[in-house]
Amino acid sequence: MNKYNENCIYFSAYAKLPSDMPSATVYKAVDVAVIIDTKKGTIEEASFTLLTAESAEFLKQIIVGYNFNENSVEPLIKSIRERYLGHAQKAICVALRLLYEKYIDWKNCPKKMPSTNV
Repeated sequence: MNKYNENCIYFSAYAKLPSDMPSATVYKAVDVAVIIDTKKGTIEEASFTLLTAESAEFLKQIIVGYNFNENSVEPLIKSIRERYLGHAQKAICVALRLLYEKYIDWKNCPKKMPSTNV
């Protein structure tokens, strides 16, 4: 059985991490990936390139279930700024803004989005 229905699409974005944090020596940037049920607008799953599982799990609990069809990204970013006080906070917020912009672009013009053929 598939975990995601046909309305689910994977979006990802990244932002540079501060050079003085341990994750930056491994990753250089934080990659934030989400699976969005585009019919409902809800984030079904989220992942992050962070060194600690706890920080990724904590962020996931904030993000999963958030609805981009009903809300802009700003309330989500406000929640992260208030609740996640890790060094990667700014990079995560930048990546989420980029994700939201990708989602809105896709929603406004899904047939014209470039594909990355491998």
